[in-house]
Amino acid sequence: MDILFYILAGAGVGLAVGLTGVGGGSLMTPLLLMFGFPPHIAIGTDLIYAAITKGTGVYAHHRQQTIIWPIVRRLLIGCVPASLAAIVLLSVFFTEPEDYRGLLVSTLGAMLILTSVVLIFRPWILKHRNIETDDTFLVRHQKGLTVLSGVFLGFAVTLSSVGAGAFGTAILMMLYPHLSGVKIVGTDLAYAVPLTFLAGMGHWHLGNIDWYLLGALLIGSIPAIQLGTRLARKLPNRVLQSTLAGILLLIGLKYTFF
Repeated sequence: MDILFYILAGAGVGLAVGLTGVGGGSLMTPLLLMFGFPPHIAIGTDLIYAAITKGTGVYAHHRQQTIIWPIVRRLLIGCVPASLAAIVLLSVFFTEPEDYRGLLVSTLGAMLILTSVVLIFRPWILKHRNIETDDTFLVRHQKGLTVLSGVFLGFAVTLSSVGAGAFGTAILMMLYPHLSGVKIVGTDLAYAVPLTFLAGMGHWHLGNIDWYLLGALLIGSIPAIQLGTRLARKLPNRVLQSTLAGILLLIGLKYTFF
């Protein structure tokens, strides 16, 4: 019965991702925590889950030439060493997973709150991003800021499994205001896959992956993502994302302050 329950959970998260375009890690990790999985297993398993599910979209974006590879490289220059540093931090300075439980949960809560804020203000960002000119600070220093953003994302995603999607796309929207929406999505996926895979392999080294759980989640989520993508065309996306933002904010507050 457990495997059926996990398949249904994967389907629920997959449907939400297909409907809103975000929320994989943001929903999956808190859901696994509610199932009773310890934070290190929930986060480690979700990172591999994210790498596989996001990876299914990279090839399609590459064929459509909607990935800006120079931006991907800048993000990876920052996030790869930061992710490795986070894994080293966990493996060298802590002896047992229970010792870094507080660090993982606090980071998870903070990233959920940031993700909810991004979703709430996403319409405003989309409305004002094309007003930006090449003279703004963000645009003039976009290359260096992209690398710095990669450092933040690499560390935060490795410790929480949250942020590569919604937060990553928000950063790209602000730093590259003239980039089309589909290229932002494609570029975000292209950097997120190696980041989540690398972080997931680091957690595997620490013994933080439940492969049985991962398989069940994938069985449910992959077809559900396709279904959600089709249903999204008929439903008001702004209402869906606002609802998701409210849920993530409440969960983030719980893990950060309670």
